[in-house]
Amino acid sequence: MTLGEFDLIDRLLKPLAQGFPGALNLADDAALIDLPPGRQLVVAKDAVVADVHFLADDPPDLVAGKLLRVNLSDLAAMGAEPLAYLTAIARPTSINDAWLQRFAAGLLADQQRFGCHLIGGDTTSTTGPLVLSLTILGTVPTGRALTRSGARPGEDVWVSGTLGDAAIGLRVLRGLAVTEDEALELVGRYRTPRPRLALGQSLRGLASSAIDVSDGLVADLGHICTESKVAAVVDASLLPFSEVARGVPGAREAALAGGDDYELLFTAPVAGRPAIEALAAQIGHGITRIGHIEQGAGVTVVEADGQPVALPRHGWRHF
Repeated sequence: MTLGEFDLIDRLLKPLAQGFPGALNLADDAALIDLPPGRQLVVAKDAVVADVHFLADDPPDLVAGKLLRVNLSDLAAMGAEPLAYLTAIARPTSINDAWLQRFAAGLLADQQRFGCHLIGGDTTSTTGPLVLSLTILGTVPTGRALTRSGARPGEDVWVSGTLGDAAIGLRVLRGLAVTEDEALELVGRYRTPRPRLALGQSLRGLASSAIDVSDGLVADLGHICTESKVAAVVDASLLPFSEVARGVPGAREAALAGGDDYELLFTAPVAGRPAIEALAAQIGHGITRIGHIEQGAGVTVVEADGQPVALPRHGWRHF
């Protein structure tokens, strides 16, 4: 027998709300949240669609993890700390109970890992593909949130981790030939983002602007430029690659425009370099200075000798 709407809520979703009193055991129309003095609520929302943002045959627990993690990455980009989340599930008939059970287990594992709870949402049926939406709630000290609008000419451009792995991982799932170990790492980066929450929180007071790399480095840096009314120059020779991605054809284009990296891209005054370099050692993953901010508009990518790089595309476009 297929789980009905209320069976789904009672058996699979209510356990995800345990431990958060304001969730009211998912029995009311809304949740209640008290914020401590001196904190602001940070709210973000992302939706994922089968065969658009994940493959329809991806493991359900990893789909759940990706749904939660891409939203947590938005909190990281604001320097926020996770609090709770709400989900919406538009379920086609092809999604059976076993799939939903593994999906709920994936949510549980990651909400325990990142310190948040389900507090509400909605479920419905659809004749189209599986659609999953999640609204994430976080908190940040009042007035300390990172935004896209603070970059200034003369500042550095930095990015965390490595770039291009996720886009190459998607190519592997679609048939790109690599070794088994390489496939495991690259596909893992596509299916399991690593929200840089600790870094985002540590950048409060250091970074002047920040964004997560979801649509592609050039596209997302362009958002900072637009909101800050500045231009950016990226040195392609400084882009950080993993050892696995470095030798793959098209790795540079994947790093510049592939998207799905969910690394933090941020700007900071030159005087902040020692603190940011020290921070990299503390948090256990790389932070690389890849360019600078100047007057003007838009993003320019250059070779080490300053010659411009032709960009076939700038990143993912939703429409």
